[in-house]
Amino acid sequence: MTVTPPGWLPPEEYVETIARATSYACLYFTDTRGRPVQLRATYGAEVWQWPGGNMDRWESPWECAVRECLEETGIIFEGEQKLLASHFIGHRGREWPANRIGFCFDGGTLCDEQIESIVLDPREHTEVQVHTMAGWARMMTARDFALLEAVDTARRTGTVTYLEG
Repeated sequence: MTVTPPGWLPPEEYVETIARATSYACLYFTDTRGRPVQLRATYGAEVWQWPGGNMDRWESPWECAVRECLEETGIIFEGEQKLLASHFIGHRGREWPANRIGFCFDGGTLCDEQIESIVLDPREHTEVQVHTMAGWARMMTARDFALLEAVDTARRTGTVTYLEG
């Protein structure tokens, strides 16, 4: 005879009671001078991103970051699996009906030839640019730049960071 613990719910019912979230993963690259490499999104002049995107069902964050990097840049990433940041964005009502969780991994350094050979998916990105942090600060929204700055600091200091917002 199987005894069901008090308060226990079948998995399909329990899942309805917990927070829901979409999740993304990306790779953070710099050039040989330590300057961040970013891609301009097709949906906003101020939206700059790293190669990455939403995780597919049953895909790990690492698998997603590597897959998205290949799809968005043509780069076959074979580097080490090193987390730089975890990012949480809370539910925003009608704007986005779920929490959003992100994982930013260290993509390492790209030489000029690698940057020049990036092949963008024109449905997602319009250009690749490399700038100093001061240059990026002038081109990005304050919220997006705060994420860039935190991830860049984590990389330079060898730490992992957690961000909200």
